[in-house]
Amino acid sequence: MADAADEIRRSVLADLGGSDAAGMADPDRLRAAATRAVEEYQRSARQAGRPLLHDPDAARDRVVRALTDLGAVSELLARDDVEEIFVEGARVSYLDRTGRLRGLVTPTTEAENRRLVEQLLATSDRQLHTASPLVQARVLGGAARLTAAIPPVADALSVTLRRYVVRAVTLRELADRGSLDARAATFLEAVMAFRSRVAVSGEPGAGKTTLLAALLAAVPPEHCVRACEEIRELAVPFTHGAYYETRPPALDGGGEISLRHLVKFVLAMRPDRIVVGEVRGAEAFELTRAVNAGCGFLCTVHANSAPEALHALVNAALMAGENVTERVVQRVFSSALDLVVHVERTGVDADRGGIRRVVTEITAVVPALTDGFTCEPVFVRDHPDGPLRWTGVVPERLEQRADRALGRPGGLRALVEAGADR
Repeated sequence: MADAADEIRRSVLADLGGSDAAGMADPDRLRAAATRAVEEYQRSARQAGRPLLHDPDAARDRVVRALTDLGAVSELLARDDVEEIFVEGARVSYLDRTGRLRGLVTPTTEAENRRLVEQLLATSDRQLHTASPLVQARVLGGAARLTAAIPPVADALSVTLRRYVVRAVTLRELADRGSLDARAATFLEAVMAFRSRVAVSGEPGAGKTTLLAALLAAVPPEHCVRACEEIRELAVPFTHGAYYETRPPALDGGGEISLRHLVKFVLAMRPDRIVVGEVRGAEAFELTRAVNAGCGFLCTVHANSAPEALHALVNAALMAGENVTERVVQRVFSSALDLVVHVERTGVDADRGGIRRVVTEITAVVPALTDGFTCEPVFVRDHPDGPLRWTGVVPERLEQRADRALGRPGGLRALVEAGADR
């Protein structure tokens, strides 16, 4: 069927002018051309003794859909329960809201899927070709992130299309969903009221970006926020501030704007808080400059726990290749970072019917007297399915800064204690 679909498609394109622009033609004309192509294929197959199409109408519809829409993937994009779509050559699979990986029943070819990627990239400034075999881009009007690779980097076309299921959410709404509790939401709201430095950690798909958006929504409107991302995912409206996105190199290798360049650039724009959507490399070193400039920052990092996130930030900063030691970078982050908020996927939410993503720990970073990091848990879950428990701790350094922002001594502790009633 795969070879037949390609042959029929080529016949349709030849009938309509020999270009993929045929997808923009009159739908009735296109459908008529596809019908003729299918009939011709059946006649040729019968004369040559080849297998006939089992369902000619399905073959026709498949070709029409590939030329006018996003092919077989269109049916997945029309569903609200599909979070991620994966393409490996001719195979298409998807992750639904329950976290189960399922295969697409409708058959596809690698050529069809490659055209799908090209259609998605047509609305962006990114390209996928031999000279640039890796690409990341915002697609579908900013509603999804496309990550794709082709040979020689990959054995075959390899694509992940991640939909932004949650566009904007508040900490209170996350508390209502059970991701954290009212006390933790109150605590984080108070911490975001001043130029705090917070890292959100977790595995891929754990909900880091959603929590990051909720934290941003709690930033005071008078604060200037400069958000830097490799591929734009955040969509929280700012009263004062802007979003910035990296740019890949041009065909001649020039013109690249990296995440590190962006962070360095926005430092000159008087930010109250710098946001880095995902710290993975040398941009972490620029966050140490933000500390010296008195800026707050907010970032995400891949890690399996809050303590591991601290070491991941240090390792990323060392990738900058500057003439600094690991010990110096550790001391900077130890003295500057206020909190690490760790999130995890803990199974399926039986009540809501989706993957359960929860905050499992909120840990304060305490200035260390020796090398390394000293952490003090503020909120913890004793069990992934258990409640988020306040340890009764409010770190002195954080409490003093919060009290100044709130305008009253003991204000942070009083807010947390009263949070359960809000």
